[in-house]
Amino acid sequence: MARTRGWWVIGAVTALTVAACAAPSVGSLGATDGRATLAGSAAEDPTQVLIADALRLADSYDYDAALALLRGRTGAAIERTVRQINARKASASAYPMDRAISHLFWHSLVVDPQRAFRGPIAAGFEQYMVTVTEFRRQLQDLYERGYVLVHPQRIAAPGADGTMTRQPIVLPPGKKPLVLSVDDVSYYTYMDGKGFASRLKVGANGRIVNDYTDATGRTTSGSYDVLPIVDDFVRAHPDFSYRGDKGTLALTGYNGVLGYRTSIREYGDNPTTRAQIAEATTVARAITADGWQFASHTWGHRNVGRDSLAMLTADAQRWTREVQPIVGPTRSFVFPFGADISGIRPYGPDNAKYELLHKTLGFDYLFPIDASTPAWMQVAGGSLRQARVNVDGLSMQRALGNSNDVLWTFFDVAASVDPDRPMPVPGDTSNAGR
Repeated sequence: MARTRGWWVIGAVTALTVAACAAPSVGSLGATDGRATLAGSAAEDPTQVLIADALRLADSYDYDAALALLRGRTGAAIERTVRQINARKASASAYPMDRAISHLFWHSLVVDPQRAFRGPIAAGFEQYMVTVTEFRRQLQDLYERGYVLVHPQRIAAPGADGTMTRQPIVLPPGKKPLVLSVDDVSYYTYMDGKGFASRLKVGANGRIVNDYTDATGRTTSGSYDVLPIVDDFVRAHPDFSYRGDKGTLALTGYNGVLGYRTSIREYGDNPTTRAQIAEATTVARAITADGWQFASHTWGHRNVGRDSLAMLTADAQRWTREVQPIVGPTRSFVFPFGADISGIRPYGPDNAKYELLHKTLGFDYLFPIDASTPAWMQVAGGSLRQARVNVDGLSMQRALGNSNDVLWTFFDVAASVDPDRPMPVPGDTSNAGR
């Protein structure tokens, strides 16, 4: 399990380096029962409001909650809906618990390839980012291949004695669970003016959106990165989310979080930083309520496999002091650089770094990188260890040169490539796409 991936900021010069940092539901009531008609008439008929809410719960596989919503209600429409939901519940079954579950991750998306893929650090963006166009295509393909977003806590959970055990994920035939995460959701200062969104915020309608400034200097709010794009997709396709689950945002702290310069260590304890902290906290709470989770990515993007225990302890104290108060407690840890702390052998009490992460810091869900297989997991002792597959310019190009590459499991790589992406990707030696 050796992979590395990361971003290094050296003085005023930023160098980007990486060594490793669903079929549509046939039985969907939304497709067959006139969901649009129900929504249109909901304002006039409370029964239709109730049915629409129940159907949406059923679309996201929460059959018991859907039925509970209708319990005690009478009428032909209610009874018909109950029968349909019961039929869908009867056709669903637990995903095999002896089968590993895949985990894909991205970095922030390129909105404007003309700016991102030019300039002194363009090579890093080409290697480790995908564009909005590419991500939208990949998301659609994942959905059409039957993938459903789940949180890691659905896969396994600790019992009363702390032992982690697999949990049932109940899905209809043809559906399979998938974990999604996004690294470095800080909108680092080196990305300013280079064709990326600048922050996440709560929009006027209460939805989470990005701010994005185009090449002319005009700033607009909308869906310019993974989170709001996934939100939009789930609103249109509720069966892409398991009971409201979406993804995990892995955060560092040295440059702030979510596009806000919140680090007192870096920016000083002053009214401006305090205002940024307050605003980021409001946004983080809205993100959590929206079905997303946060993970630690260390405060300073540390190489956990290489750094000393003392260095990691000091870094963890910074994350706990500067990031956790904003995003809340988390039990998930995403390894920067993909640098794991063990080989194939499960984590155990003889591993001092695991003891720090798990026992001291409380991380039960730990995520390295392994792009050699579509899915790899260990449920052992008190933790879930799940390998992630990176989706970026390098991995896409390698897949183009190898029809057996793992990315083809998830989406049509060739069809997803943005025509504005320069090929070949610099720094790759696979010759793919040449």
